[in-house]
Amino acid sequence: MKISKYAIVALSALTFAACNDIDEQVYEGGSLTADQLKETNEAIASRIEATFSGMFTMMAEPGNSLGGTRPDDWGFAMTCLSNDLEGADAWIPDNGYNWFSVCGAWSSRNANYANPYIRYIAPYKQIKIANDVINSYPEETTDSTAMNRIAQAKACRAYDYLTLAPFFQFNYVDHKSDPCVPLVTEKTQDAATNPRATVEDIYKQIMEDLNYACEVLENYTPDNKNMISGAVAYGLRARAHLNMEMWAEAAADADKAIELSGAEPASIDEVSTPSFYDIEDHNWLWGYDMTVAKQQIARYATVCSWTCSFSAWAYAAGAGVYTHINKLLYDKIPATDVRKGWWLDENLHSPLLETISWGGATGDDIATLEIDDQKVAMDAYTNVKFGMYSGIGSEVNDNDFPFMRVEEMILIKAEGLAKSGKEAEAKTVLSDFVKNYRDPNYDVESAVMQRTLADEIWFQRRVELWGEGFGMPDIMRLKKPVVRFHSNSDPYPDNYRFNVAYGDRYMLLRFPEQETNNNSAIVNNEGGEQPKPGQNPELRDGVTD
Repeated sequence: MKISKYAIVALSALTFAACNDIDEQVYEGGSLTADQLKETNEAIASRIEATFSGMFTMMAEPGNSLGGTRPDDWGFAMTCLSNDLEGADAWIPDNGYNWFSVCGAWSSRNANYANPYIRYIAPYKQIKIANDVINSYPEETTDSTAMNRIAQAKACRAYDYLTLAPFFQFNYVDHKSDPCVPLVTEKTQDAATNPRATVEDIYKQIMEDLNYACEVLENYTPDNKNMISGAVAYGLRARAHLNMEMWAEAAADADKAIELSGAEPASIDEVSTPSFYDIEDHNWLWGYDMTVAKQQIARYATVCSWTCSFSAWAYAAGAGVYTHINKLLYDKIPATDVRKGWWLDENLHSPLLETISWGGATGDDIATLEIDDQKVAMDAYTNVKFGMYSGIGSEVNDNDFPFMRVEEMILIKAEGLAKSGKEAEAKTVLSDFVKNYRDPNYDVESAVMQRTLADEIWFQRRVELWGEGFGMPDIMRLKKPVVRFHSNSDPYPDNYRFNVAYGDRYMLLRFPEQETNNNSAIVNNEGGEQPKPGQNPELRDGVTD
């Protein structure tokens, strides 16, 4: 199989994916002073709106964090993939072309590596823009447009801290007073001597921001779903309440997000073909609207290049680094569940392939199809969940990416109800969703006889939201172990086949060296050691047992 067009970038992956290649990067979490920004905005009337728009542009833009065309630098969508690859349910082959090998092996704790640096700097870059937007207006403004922009900026800032907090400290309830990440707001004066705020202080800021956003944006629906609506603001607050174990509040906020959005889950028919690529889908609340122009910055550095198995200009198909589901989870999905077809089985079969064609191949023949410089054969458990916006086999990687879907809100509502003492209501919510939209044969009572209701809801999250960034965050908030294998027969790459108990200090990311050099007040995370292949085979998680 020829992979000539990958030669240069593959060499870069082998050379730089695990090395100190971020020396020239600078701390991005600061902000212009209010006076400086207002002076600039008075001189350039369009500056505020340009700054506001830029806040959303970076969410999955190629090369946004480090510049250039690194194939693993594509904003928050890249963080979502990293989150899943560090968890238990997703893996990419360890074949030399995998720029995310540091996530599989957990060498992403190295303070000099680019992957964890991108995941740290992207939120702080957006925080800087959000702070600049907030500082663009008088503090006590009552102008409706100004308040709308401030509310969306605060919601983005809350999302940034929700992206950071679960990886730099353990769960909220047990670790409120422990150090988390530096808190940078529009009022921060000195980012160079800014110590880590406590977990409680970070969540206090998150809640202040989201309370404002929910109040101001409640009846607001933007023209484009890449911006923050009232439904998204409530959805973000539902996530925050989950992390804080405020179960009733999480259920109420999720229910409000569902109501405000008016969204319905994707139907069984709609997810019976490769999909999840169009921000206009009726079940999406918030996402990244990838344009043809944006993907041309670096087609390899896109979500489509890595999570979609059907692009002809991609690492996934072209270099054989398809994203796979863990067999442990796959085996637990009932055969009657449409989602079983989101991945190839052990015989390289999926009913989703029957709906598409590529290079003259249809059905299961697509799995074994090989096209020089475009596609290598797929193997068992390859994902076919994500389709192509521009058509199967296209070289235009303009897939959009979902940051929030109504299905997530339904599952948050079910979890919040279950854990606030309303198990009967939770079962109804869960059953209505799964039975009507995913598996007509679903029996919630039978399901919870096999595992607890809480674990059944987590199972549904793991299947429904696979590949969308919730793998490791859920493990951290639920205080669960990372369970990737039970035996040597499980097809997980050798270097990534290990289990990790919750509470192991190596679960926590380390602050990048560049950040500790620029911010002298940072005290880094330490403790634990990089997992070894084969360790902790006895661990179980309550779902894949």
